[in-house]
Amino acid sequence: MQPRTAPLAARDEAAAHFADDAGLDAEPAAVLAGARRRAVRDGDRQIDTAHLLHSLLEHDPQVRAAVGGSPRLVRLLGYLVQRSIGYGLRWQGTVEDSGAPAAAPAPAAPAEPRTSATPTGPRAMTVPTGPPAPAARATTPARAVPAARAAHGGLRDGAGWSPAAAAALATARERATRRGEDRVTGTDLFAALLADPRSRAVEVLARAGIPAGELTARIESAAEQPSDGDTATC
Repeated sequence: MQPRTAPLAARDEAAAHFADDAGLDAEPAAVLAGARRRAVRDGDRQIDTAHLLHSLLEHDPQVRAAVGGSPRLVRLLGYLVQRSIGYGLRWQGTVEDSGAPAAAPAPAAPAEPRTSATPTGPRAMTVPTGPPAPAARATTPARAVPAARAAHGGLRDGAGWSPAAAAALATARERATRRGEDRVTGTDLFAALLADPRSRAVEVLARAGIPAGELTARIESAAEQPSDGDTATC
């Protein structure tokens, strides 16, 4: 539908500009590369906000400081590591939308029931009562996941960013622009991830017992403090 496609196309264009632009600090550039490697390695169809969060924690010390002390970091990283074997399994084959639930695959059409023919007249034929035809073997989860990955092609086909991740990349760029900076920092991207309450990054934070609102307030409070270069001298 046109009203929905146009904003998504704009987000994708902004995300591509963010990823390819040279106006990045060292940490965000490493974060994007790390998130892509993680998604490709896990066979995920898109790079989502949880990939970005995991990579931010690995590469940006300011983001780690914003999260809090070691117990919080260990707990949060533990949840992120469990993605491929635990809660993240339900994300496979779905798309992380921005501000909306992930799209669920359409249910399969119900099979037509097998019923015996009922005589409809005096000369109705008798239906043989042999063994039923063997049912199709259901695909086991272990086989279903690789099959789904092969069908989508993973990131090898250029699936790129999820809508939520693309929106976060664009928001990070806007945040740096409002601050009057040409370069996007890891903190800009972290704040953008926190701004979407329906993102997978915020969901993982909630699982780790870390309120996104608390982190946002901490980031904004730190941004309002003058840097050493802004301090007036007498």
